[in-house]
Amino acid sequence: MKIDILTLFPDTVGAVLHESILGRAAAKGIIEINTVQIRDFTENRQNQVDDYPYGGGFGCIMMAQPLKSCLDFVVSGNEQRQISRERTRIIFMSPQGKTFDQEMAKRLKSDYDSLILVCGHYEGVDERFIESCVDEEISIGDFVLTGGEIAAMAVADSVCRLVPGVLSDEQCYTGESHWDGLLEYPQYTRPEIWENRRVPDVLLGGDHEKVRIWRRKKQLERTKNKRPDMWERFRPKSREDRELMTKIEKESEAFHLNQPLAFRHMTENDLDAVLRITSEARALIRGKGFDQWQGEYPSETLFKQDIEKNIGYVVTHGDEVCAYFVITDTPEEDYESITDGKWSSDLPYCTIHRTAVAEKYHGNGVFAFILDTCEKMAKAKGIRYLRADTHGKNKAVQHVLKEKGFRYRGNVTVLCEPGHDTARQAFEKIIK
Repeated sequence: MKIDILTLFPDTVGAVLHESILGRAAAKGIIEINTVQIRDFTENRQNQVDDYPYGGGFGCIMMAQPLKSCLDFVVSGNEQRQISRERTRIIFMSPQGKTFDQEMAKRLKSDYDSLILVCGHYEGVDERFIESCVDEEISIGDFVLTGGEIAAMAVADSVCRLVPGVLSDEQCYTGESHWDGLLEYPQYTRPEIWENRRVPDVLLGGDHEKVRIWRRKKQLERTKNKRPDMWERFRPKSREDRELMTKIEKESEAFHLNQPLAFRHMTENDLDAVLRITSEARALIRGKGFDQWQGEYPSETLFKQDIEKNIGYVVTHGDEVCAYFVITDTPEEDYESITDGKWSSDLPYCTIHRTAVAEKYHGNGVFAFILDTCEKMAKAKGIRYLRADTHGKNKAVQHVLKEKGFRYRGNVTVLCEPGHDTARQAFEKIIK
């Protein structure tokens, strides 16, 4: 790809486009970027390139002759290098042109070997030059600059990075914003925690397929939220995209947090809220066929015992109680006999019990917040092992546990009412 930029400021433009990635590609001969001084092609002693407009008005207009002579010089050089006129595109950078986008960058890269970018200045360019010499006009947005140089640099950069060899791999640009009509997914680097903001757990788990799906979903979400115009034009081509879009639409209709989550010890003033939340959870569990919480478990009596032992906690969103959990640091009798596996250690551990999230708050990361909170509480006590159990059919809970770094350790038997399923899947996390 050969790009020539006709400009009154060749040194400035050339310096920018010969730095970093484009500079290294040019040094290797993968691309060629030239800047040509329009003023060198004037036919007057003053090297004048502009004059007053016919009909009056403010400012001066760039004359056609220096522009045409400069253009002829570049075209002649192309002919000597056997670059045909058909594979050359002469482009005037103009606020009146079609708005530049990624599809246009792809077209210019694939259809042409040479781009000649003409940069206007002052109040404009003699229209006769545009009519007789320019193949197309390109704008980079609905605003006006003092010259076409910034626009030309943007076009040159966007096109050149698509040339094979400029970037290390094709995926460097095919996964970016606008390539397939979507914005790019969010990116993170070290440290893992910065100013109390964590890198999403899915990016730390090492499961490449989960990372790929997460990134695709984020592309769709970002486009929907940040560029509704692009979202309206986007047409999914895969079943996966259609399913993710359906999921995003459902999530957008759901309740969303507008304040940070917090937690505190449960008090008797919270009993009504906690009973309502656990009643909802019990109904949901039974509705899905999980034989997990039988009878009236967990009962009001049990919650009062939790308060008395100082082991019950509520999660709050503003003034509203939205979840309940218990964490203990005493050995669990049910965990002593584990089948189909074993615990990591016999050292002290904390256990998470009776977790319930209000139905309204499902899908807002409340359970993940509880797991993070319990991990911090265990770590503060100097305990490195955190345990939990759930019913074998409760795939949603198992999924979040695994996302948070818990590993399946085997099955345990819990105390239940007669005639009910006593088996639970046991999970454990080693706290670093």
